[in-house]
Amino acid sequence: MSTAWLFLLLAGFFEICFTIALKFSQGFTKLGPSLVTVLFIVLSFFSVSQAMKTIPIGTAYAVWAGIGAVGTVACGIFFFGDSYHIIRLISIVLIIIGIIGLKLVHVE
Repeated sequence: MSTAWLFLLLAGFFEICFTIALKFSQGFTKLGPSLVTVLFIVLSFFSVSQAMKTIPIGTAYAVWAGIGAVGTVACGIFFFGDSYHIIRLISIVLIIIGIIGLKLVHVE
């Protein structure tokens, strides 16, 4: 796996982190979680920008957003009691299939 794809995976992980921190910031009313949110936003944007040096913008953005979406939904289900209705789970699987498809068709 290339460095660009590692940066993209990191960017997705940081997106999950900033989304969870954003929830804890309670609309940026809590200083600590708000600062953590901003830190992870910067790390996520930096990482995706590094990935976009070699990965096409559409692929990079879709994979970044997909990783963030899947990870955030999973965290919501496991840690915050969000619904795990079968339609939600199928939808997440479809996003994962899309991410895999984008990776498979990308040739460096």
